[in-house]
Amino acid sequence: MSSHEHTRRAWDDASHKHVREYAEHLEQARTARLLPIEEELLRPLVAGAEVLHPQSGHGLDDHALVRLGARSVLGLDYSPTAVGAAQRRADELQVPCRYQEVELPATGLEDGTADLVYTGKGALIWMSDLAAWAAEMHRPLRPGGHLFVYEGHPLVPLWAADADEARVREDRSYFATSHVNDTFPARGATEHQRTLAEIVMTVQGAGFELRHLAEHPDPFWKDGSMPPAAAWDGRLPNAFSMLARRVP
Repeated sequence: MSSHEHTRRAWDDASHKHVREYAEHLEQARTARLLPIEEELLRPLVAGAEVLHPQSGHGLDDHALVRLGARSVLGLDYSPTAVGAAQRRADELQVPCRYQEVELPATGLEDGTADLVYTGKGALIWMSDLAAWAAEMHRPLRPGGHLFVYEGHPLVPLWAADADEARVREDRSYFATSHVNDTFPARGATEHQRTLAEIVMTVQGAGFELRHLAEHPDPFWKDGSMPPAAAWDGRLPNAFSMLARRVP
């Protein structure tokens, strides 16, 4: 089995969690909010916007985008399980979100159909060709439209999960191109790894003008069910936010 097919199967298997926890996610969708830094950056851009959300997963962020003022959200995901659960939830709550099963980086969308591309929170690690992905995110945006990413910091694969000491794993390198992740939801799938510089330069090379870039100490995946890790004590980067504008 190819690494791509292994990754696809791992993601679709993980997406069954969205079905098992459908009722819980339905309640979360009713009040879903983006992170404060996301709302601060996106509030001036999202009002009345048509939003494209590649790698949309469970789609809870889409409900938050509508709550922030988006006119509509189109979510794209290559898991039929994720797409089905997200669409059912949107229909039940009667929100203007729709979902399509799509194999990225290709989207099949017409040029100039979106005002904002929103993605991240564990999405970029699944992209084997980042340059092709960035070019495809540029194409459906209207001139002056924006790409927003809130994502795990590229240094995150280096951090050990030790509770008593923040340290770099001996089996990882910041300059590696990929690594195997045995944790949920990857379960042995290959995750693609880039430096922060590579991500920024790839986005700029696709025809975007960088408007915002910041690094954050708090991981977006931390919740009450996860044991504390010393790498989360505020001294190390665990996430980054990036806003880029399509150059007309």
